[in-house]
Amino acid sequence: MAKKPASKRPVKKLAKKAAVPAVRSRPAAGSGAGGEKTAVAKKPAASTPAPRPRPPAVPAAAAAGGVVDAGIPPEIEISRLDEQLVGLLNRRVALYLEKMKGVQTPSRAVFSDLDQQQVWGLIDRVGQGPLTTTELRTIFRPLLSAGRQRIKQTRVAYLGPPFSFTHQAAISRFGESADLVPVSTIATVFEEVNRGHVDFGIVPIENSTDGRIVDTLDMFTRLPLRICGEVLVHVHHNLLARCDRSEISEIYSKPQALSQCRDWLSRNMPQARLIEVTSTSTAAQLARDKPNVAAVASRQAAIQYDVPVVAECIEDNQNNVTRFAVIGDSVAEPTGSDRTAVLLQIPHKPGSLSEALEPFRRNKVNLTWIESFPLRQPAVGYLFFLDFEGHVTEPRIRKTLKDLEALPPDRLEVLGSYPRGESSK
Repeated sequence: MAKKPASKRPVKKLAKKAAVPAVRSRPAAGSGAGGEKTAVAKKPAASTPAPRPRPPAVPAAAAAGGVVDAGIPPEIEISRLDEQLVGLLNRRVALYLEKMKGVQTPSRAVFSDLDQQQVWGLIDRVGQGPLTTTELRTIFRPLLSAGRQRIKQTRVAYLGPPFSFTHQAAISRFGESADLVPVSTIATVFEEVNRGHVDFGIVPIENSTDGRIVDTLDMFTRLPLRICGEVLVHVHHNLLARCDRSEISEIYSKPQALSQCRDWLSRNMPQARLIEVTSTSTAAQLARDKPNVAAVASRQAAIQYDVPVVAECIEDNQNNVTRFAVIGDSVAEPTGSDRTAVLLQIPHKPGSLSEALEPFRRNKVNLTWIESFPLRQPAVGYLFFLDFEGHVTEPRIRKTLKDLEALPPDRLEVLGSYPRGESSK
């Protein structure tokens, strides 16, 4: 009979101790009461403990990424933290929705990535590991996207199929909660946006190895759409195959991917025939289904189509970055770190280009990209695509555009001002 009170007391003591996880001291082993606490407290670890108390606040050590040692078994502490995380994530989205109630143009605010950039800045400042910055962003991105989708469901057309690099760029900018619509060509992306079937489109515009994407630049001359954002993706190509490298007879990929790996392929796979297809995802499917076939594609495609990576990061330029344009009819607010893009056609005569570039020098505007594009027959001459630092709302940019208009050019269109993108690895 003397043991019955002892069996009740430890349950109360355990519950009291669990409510204050920050206490690190342990009972002395010498006293009888202490001995009873220690002996009975070990039993719940081997069997089902009494009903859990309300989860405590996250200890400071845990918030800082440290190891918490409060005498609580790790599996119980993990369960409590998971429970708190669910509540905190829902609370975060609820507060975002509450904040958006006071916004006059919520759809415009939803498109802005200012909220995302603020979170990225926070991660850079306070992240101390073991999770990397990239991993933390991967966790937060769908959370931010889920909040935006509850304000306005966003449809985005991209150059598909899924798990291509353009798909990766679309997820990076809009998140997986957005309605991402794969289409087969760059022209179709523009047409879907122009017809109002989707809110935005995302297309490749420039690669650091191969330069301009001709199909994208051509569509800007055909349809009245603007650039309202950009995404930079650090492109890593991999060789995927279900056979040994020595057995590969054909390698499939899109032309740009093969071009960006031409040196590696010529040195390491001279026996294989290179075959162009519409996308890296299509190439990965072929490597899955055909014998003695390989693909140049992303690691995401390798996982999706269950094709092993036999050689990784085979791009010739290890700083291989593709710039993607977000197209639509939205106007991006200035951020202090912006680009402006214009389409310029000037008279086809000596000195015209020099005269057109003079306003940029005079107004101290830094040109970041210039591409020429021949006019369609029977016209003679060139169109120029110009990118430069600054936003159309800035006085120096307005002055530069006014000076360009005074030349006068045969055609001058502002394709948009938008925040500069940050490379996504």
